[in-house]
Amino acid sequence: MKIKHGMILAAGLGKRMQPITLKTPKPLIQIGNKNLLERAIELLINHGIEEIAINVHHLPDQIKDFINSKKFKAKIIISDEQDVLLDTGGGILHATKSFKKPFAAINPDTLWSDAYCNELKDLEALYFKKKKPCLLLVNKNLSLDSSFRGDFNLQDDLISRDNSNEFIFTGLQILDKNVFSSIKDKIFSMNKVWNYLIEENSLLGNESRQKFYHLNTIEMYDKISNLKITD
Repeated sequence: MKIKHGMILAAGLGKRMQPITLKTPKPLIQIGNKNLLERAIELLINHGIEEIAINVHHLPDQIKDFINSKKFKAKIIISDEQDVLLDTGGGILHATKSFKKPFAAINPDTLWSDAYCNELKDLEALYFKKKKPCLLLVNKNLSLDSSFRGDFNLQDDLISRDNSNEFIFTGLQILDKNVFSSIKDKIFSMNKVWNYLIEENSLLGNESRQKFYHLNTIEMYDKISNLKITD
């Protein structure tokens, strides 16, 4: 089975990336020959995803203009959050309201590349094998940003949390609408969903082997830019 739908979280304010993000939305920051949003879109399309929802809030017209300037081989739907920012969980739920089947949700803050194609395939295989939501995690020792503390633990495909968290969430997950069935709020973080799933032993994970580049501060932007990435 294949996932045909995707969602990209592109509504954040990017406050830690100011002053760049005062005039440019974070997803449109250029690294090498492509911006962050284009990298995320291409990863999903290369996997065979045919329809992608993208939420927008900060400087939305720039994101819309960029998408309209490209001829991506997927249908792209804009989920408008200009009036109210819905946080990660609320943003995903609102943007995917028309999706009837499982979907991939991706955060463009990570520097995605073709190196993640097989890892997305493996995550998809785990989802369809176990029929449970899955996150792609990476050991914090692989992060270019050494200040990252772990988000999760991972053992035998099962995600947990305690004081010794060794793994970081890469920004890629596979979900279905059932994970939101107990949520009554309109604005909420995905952490609320994950914590509930962890309590139920229902949140699974795969481990990425890629070096983890995450654009979260001006300092990390400078470090990643100095790597001279060209793909």
